[in-house]
Amino acid sequence: MIYGELKVFSGRAHPNLAGEICEFLNLSLGKIEVYNFADGEIFCQIQENVRGSDVFFIQPLCHPVNENLMELLITLDAFKRASAARLTAVIPYYGYGRQDKKDKPRVPITSKLVADLISRAGADRVLTMDLHAGQIQGFFDIPVDHMFAAPVLLDAIRDLEVPDLTIVSPDAGGVERSRAIAKRLHAGLAIVDKRRVGPNKAAAMHVIGDVDGRNVLILDDIIDTAGTLSSTVKALREHGAQRILASGVHAILSGPAIERLERSPLELVLVTNTTPLAEKLERCSKLRPLSVAPLLGEAVRRIHEDSSVSSLFV
Repeated sequence: MIYGELKVFSGRAHPNLAGEICEFLNLSLGKIEVYNFADGEIFCQIQENVRGSDVFFIQPLCHPVNENLMELLITLDAFKRASAARLTAVIPYYGYGRQDKKDKPRVPITSKLVADLISRAGADRVLTMDLHAGQIQGFFDIPVDHMFAAPVLLDAIRDLEVPDLTIVSPDAGGVERSRAIAKRLHAGLAIVDKRRVGPNKAAAMHVIGDVDGRNVLILDDIIDTAGTLSSTVKALREHGAQRILASGVHAILSGPAIERLERSPLELVLVTNTTPLAEKLERCSKLRPLSVAPLLGEAVRRIHEDSSVSSLFV
């Protein structure tokens, strides 16, 4: 099915990324007005005609998560009521993705709740990147295009030309991702056995694999408070690792994260711009930003043209 004119809009969460995507697509960013009333309620008005258009609305669910989520839902409702032919929610970072299962009594599965809200608000499909757990795709009753930042990270890691490299997964959940990267780089693989001791608190226990005398790169999806990263670095150093680098797709970097990165033995941290980075880059000298705009932009183009996006999956 061929939809109408391609139009890309942005919420207030990450307009810089939306601008880069539009530049890649050679499009002008759509006009929309969003502001808060005095009591905090969000108002939005689309400033151009979208009737019959193929609309992509870009809004990562980063800090402030609840504000950005409500803005996403309210704006989706506005597009739906403005008679957009198709509405795709582009969510580079899917907030609430870590609450993806009921692993203890009387807790919610919030990633499923948010998926229901997005569908109910009017989205026809979702374009997202590096979900914390792949099964979240199944929480949606609409199509989900799940992209991976692996091509961007692979190019950046190759450019570093690190000899005797071992890719390290900081926990069991990231083994598949780390193994795929290690295979493509012809690098070694190691896993850190992590035991979580509380919310946002993790203690690394021991290293599975040989890192003694080798250079290592820790591969993670989300860097939030950097507690996991710090304990992983400590464990690797104790096991004889030489140069220690890291990468993270989603650089949330909340609380003491930047302070922890700055005082750690980490040489470099590769991060993508699925969330805003400008202020974080000013505060942390170890961060090296990588743009996922071309990857997301190409996915937007292919979805609009109803062509395959599978070749973009790595």
